[in-house]
Amino acid sequence: MKQGAIGIFDSGFGGLSVWRVLREQLPCESIVYLGDGARCPYGSRPADDVRRYAEEAVERLLDEGCKLIVVACNTATAVAISYLRAKYKDVPFVGLEPAVKPAALATRSGVIGVLATERSLSGDHFRRAEATYGSQVRIIKGVGEGFVEAVERNEESLPETERLVRRVVRPMVEAGADKIVLGCTHYPFLRDVIARVAGEGVEIIDSSQAVCRRVASLLDEADARAAEGEVPRYDFLSFADEEYVERLRAKALGCLTLKTK
Repeated sequence: MKQGAIGIFDSGFGGLSVWRVLREQLPCESIVYLGDGARCPYGSRPADDVRRYAEEAVERLLDEGCKLIVVACNTATAVAISYLRAKYKDVPFVGLEPAVKPAALATRSGVIGVLATERSLSGDHFRRAEATYGSQVRIIKGVGEGFVEAVERNEESLPETERLVRRVVRPMVEAGADKIVLGCTHYPFLRDVIARVAGEGVEIIDSSQAVCRRVASLLDEADARAAEGEVPRYDFLSFADEEYVERLRAKALGCLTLKTK
């Protein structure tokens, strides 16, 4: 098991925000990243379809000999991770969910914003978090319409993208939110524009660091960490064409400069 890679999958580029943190903090681990590409985004697709896409991704990563799989997509986590854990009982899975807890515990204003996809906001993971912390803080939900598509087109810096962000983020800030949770792995690529629109005094929070801690913990529990000094490999796969795979590689290199919290 020590020789296997960590597998990561997402609908497209988004999970690279998690890939980057894992690469930084687990530098000896090989990583196989699968960005679907052909059916991105997942956020508004039927649940049955998302479960099927997730299963296909897991099968592909297992064919690559992956020892642990990160479901680096909030929508796929919300819809499919229980199904995956039941079907692949011997495979450790780590999922994504909006970081509502740390935001709720840290807010000074008592108001937090959560940016996510339709499917994530209607999923059990978010609903449980909302039920737990919604009585303590006001949670303002917003669907990042067009956010995923902007990231997939490398249009993070365009004025139109900032207009999309402003339309969702400004009402959160005007309602008093001092924490904004990024509930989709594509959204950290928009961190700079979200922070600019939100203004000073608003903290942007995502789940990447928590995911990395959980991955490290599972590897340690299974004594499955790569040997010290191991030279890692970084592979990229897709259900789209080779051009998309090359775009994945290019995006991965670019995201090494992303800011994280």
